[in-house]
Amino acid sequence: MNMDIKAYMQTVGQQARAASRLMAKADTNAKNKALTSMAAAIQRDAAKLIEANAKDLAEAREAGLEEALLDRLALTEKGVAGMAEGLLQIAALPDPVGEITGLNYRPSGIQVGKMRVPLGVIGIIYEARPNVTADAAGLCLKSGNAAILRGGSEAIHSNQAIAACVREGLAAAGLPPTAVQVIETTDRAAVGELITMKEFVDVIVPRGGKGLIERLIAEARIPVIKHLHGVCHVYIDDKADLDKAIRIADNAKTSRYGTCNTMETLLVAEGVAVTVLPPLCKIYLDKGVELRGCPASRAIIPQMKEATEEDWHTEYLAPILSVRVVKDIDEAIEHINTYSSQHTESIVTEDYSRARRFLREVDSSSVMVNASTRFADGFEYGLGAEIGISTDKIHARGPVGLEGLTSQKFIVLGDGHVRG
Repeated sequence: MNMDIKAYMQTVGQQARAASRLMAKADTNAKNKALTSMAAAIQRDAAKLIEANAKDLAEAREAGLEEALLDRLALTEKGVAGMAEGLLQIAALPDPVGEITGLNYRPSGIQVGKMRVPLGVIGIIYEARPNVTADAAGLCLKSGNAAILRGGSEAIHSNQAIAACVREGLAAAGLPPTAVQVIETTDRAAVGELITMKEFVDVIVPRGGKGLIERLIAEARIPVIKHLHGVCHVYIDDKADLDKAIRIADNAKTSRYGTCNTMETLLVAEGVAVTVLPPLCKIYLDKGVELRGCPASRAIIPQMKEATEEDWHTEYLAPILSVRVVKDIDEAIEHINTYSSQHTESIVTEDYSRARRFLREVDSSSVMVNASTRFADGFEYGLGAEIGISTDKIHARGPVGLEGLTSQKFIVLGDGHVRG
């Protein structure tokens, strides 16, 4: 069976490499036509997509999938509309491919600049979220790449239904059908092949849990754009507007529990802890959030459980929140830079100098002032959609959109110039 999988994946890789050369020279109009046709097909087939998703959800519940993954797997009418809107937003964005920047004359008379170019073939490996199929297809297509998409077995029906809409869009624009290939097998051996096919795949982007990403980091022979987990923080400063603070801290935790940009640790300055924690924690407790706190926060809210050292490191993806009272912004920044996964952090303050300090000194891929961490998302950042979030510091950082799926090459313009 493994030999069959190997042969299948080699074919997929060869087709993707051939398609990537055609996609690199596809014009903007063709790419946009494919995107708008995909969006129209998704809107038209909304009922079919939700029906396919219902099969996946039923099988996932039968298999005992945890609630956080079921939440990611579920596809609602709003979710389908969001996929279509994401594709239309990508179509409306400027095409990055071929953009020339920094063109300057050198003393020799030549002009030197940089041109933005596609990465080539992008392999995306993801769990649960079927919307990734549309987002990844759209972003890879607009940035002139070919894509190999390997969704989780729990979303096979949803992903194949969305893939049919993607193929329809490619055909409508006269683009190669192999520009976006959704792996049809649920055999995990396909992942092992995909992450080692150096001759066909240029970069791997994982979207999933810590276990999946750790496996890819260990086994991949191809560069990986990834974040391992999302231990996100909100710090309520003693110069915060407390109404804003309560609204932000509530939203950052409870709008959705199973996302990587959900707050997992709340930090509160000791000067406002007695004022802000009682009303805020009442909201959390009323919504069924389990609170785990430091001694100072438990003295204010006795219902809190005792937080352990492990809690400060934990991405719960569940209605559980760690709470710590800190002396000031210095202690807050120290805590974040010690325990953060470098994903997203936010400060709530009306003090401009402290806000600037937080932005400068917190070492994460998204750093915010007076806003919920839930905004750390390619769609919300105006990228149309995102292929994922990177906490790496090389190539791409934060939500990865079109620009993150391209590279730059040097170009030189001369007129018979030779080097003396």
